[in-house]
This record gives sequence, structure tokens and C-alpha cells, in this order.
Amino acid sequence: MDSLPPRYRIPYFSHIMGGYQAGYYSYIWSEVLDADTVEWFKENGGMLRENGQHFRDTLLSHGGSEDAMVLFENFRGRPPEVGPLLNRRGLN
Repeated sequence: MDSLPPRYRIPYFSHIMGGYQAGYYSYIWSEVLDADTVEWFKENGGMLRENGQHFRDTLLSHGGSEDAMVLFENFRGRPPEVGPLLNRRGLN
């Protein structure tokens, strides 16, 4: 009896190489920014109107007019930290 040929050839997994890693990194980086943003809201009393206004005024309303990291630092008051994401995932 002959063995069955593989269903997929090696090139089928080409998505693992050639850019996939960079895309995955950007997903993780966006989670870092998200978790740090949520942490800011928690530190400042939660979902209050003035907190939303600060978020809007320092980050959202600027869109792509400035470097994204500058906008984030204007909002947060410091560079992003990975700690909140680690806490969210139970790794701290």
C-alpha cells in the first residue's frame, strides 16, 4: 500500500517567514499601548468625562498629525510601559 502524499507542501507555511513576525509584533505593541491606556484611566478615577476629554484632546483629536509615540506620551505623561500588559496576562 502506498502512503498518502502530504496535503500541503512546505511553501504553504511561507506566512511564518517574510513579514509575519513584524505583523505579530505590531499586534503585541498595540496591546501594550491599550493596557497602559486602560491603566491610566484606572489611576485617574475611571471613565469620567474629564478623563475622556483628556484622552480626546491629547491623543485622539490629533490623528496622524504628529508622531504616534509623541501623542501617546502627551496623553500618558510618560513613555509606554509593558507592566500593565504583563499584569493583564497574569505574568507579573
